Amino acid sequence: MKHAKISEAVVRRLPIYLQVLNELYSREIQTVSSQELGVKLDLNPAQIRKDLAYFGEFGRKGIGYDVMYLIEKIRQILKVNQTIKVALVGAGNLGHALCNYNKYSKDNMQITAVFDIHPEKIGTNVNNLVVLPMSELAKTVEEQNIRIGIITVPAFEAQNVANQFVSAGIEGILNFAPAILRVPEEVRIHNADFTKELLSLAYYLNHEGDGNDDAIVD
Repeated sequence: MKHAKISEAVVRRLPIYLQVLNELYSREIQTVSSQELGVKLDLNPAQIRKDLAYFGEFGRKGIGYDVMYLIEKIRQILKVNQTIKVALVGAGNLGHALCNYNKYSKDNMQITAVFDIHPEKIGTNVNNLVVLPMSELAKTVEEQNIRIGIITVPAFEAQNVANQFVSAGIEGILNFAPAILRVPEEVRIHNADFTKELLSLAYYLNHEGDGNDDAIVD
């Protein structure tokens, strides 16, 4: 693998490539060209080749990419060829949905512990996982070697949960709460804010074709 600074945009495209490659593999397609991937993803084939070239030479000129081989390599790059344990805080509807999706996912990233602060939820089951009190978070993270945390609590509780994740040694956080969280630089945080995305969609619904495309302000 080349030792170069990889942009976040490249890293975020790799799971998209993996998704399409898995779909091709399920249809027993053995090879694919960057042109074919470009059509499926609405991306410039040169961009796809450039992205993959950061990590090695995976294709063969005139033939393309071996689908199964490229799947294995991207999984290695994303480190999902090994089991990565995840803790989730917030056993509400969204937490249940994420656990349910994760249960049937073929990825090696697995939610292995669920926590909540509400007494009525503690001790209940979420897809065969017993909801634990927050007082057991640090101990569970250490015992299970959990590296990633998911936050699905209301906004006003989110920073406190993030602080507890950081104290427990969590390395990465996926935040579903509509809140801007502060964590140390060494902890990676990604935000999945449904409200923000819906509001952005609303803007484009209201402005598509209104003749104001050039009225862009910072």
